Amino acid sequence: MPSIKNIESVKTVTEKFKKASAMYFADYKGLDVSAITQLRKDCYANNVDFTVAKNTIIKIAAKEVGIEGLDEMLSGQTAVALSYDDPTNPAKVIKNFKKDFEKPEIKGLIINGEIFGPDQFNRIASLPSKEQLLSQLIGMLQSPMSKLSATLASPLSGFLGTLEQMKSKKGS
Repeated sequence: MPSIKNIESVKTVTEKFKKASAMYFADYKGLDVSAITQLRKDCYANNVDFTVAKNTIIKIAAKEVGIEGLDEMLSGQTAVALSYDDPTNPAKVIKNFKKDFEKPEIKGLIINGEIFGPDQFNRIASLPSKEQLLSQLIGMLQSPMSKLSATLASPLSGFLGTLEQMKSKKGS
């Protein structure tokens, strides 16, 4: 019979999985307490939820939200980095963290219900964030408008310059 603590853990992890747009499964073996604490701080600062749970609890929670095919990812010690808004946030945090600690090792990830292997991690970590993409789009939309505005204003300013020259010639 499952303990009350495990039942509560399953409920908590299930709720997190329901809300998450991205889940990154990682093996944190080899990281000491201070490194994991630093990783948690980095995650918190970037709106990423970093959770360590037993593999059986993760399996049950995943099954409850309809996620299948996690068996390969759930061996050894497992931590899950979850994002509720920008799916690339956990990848960026983990990639940056790995520069100093070379861990955790990514076992796999799920983005909007689609499962990816660890080989896709670096590609996803290199994607621009949602805010960066929106600002690029706005820049692309503004560029033709400003060019059009300058083109339309050019003949008018040339005409005004000609009038000014004529006025100054008449006055001399």
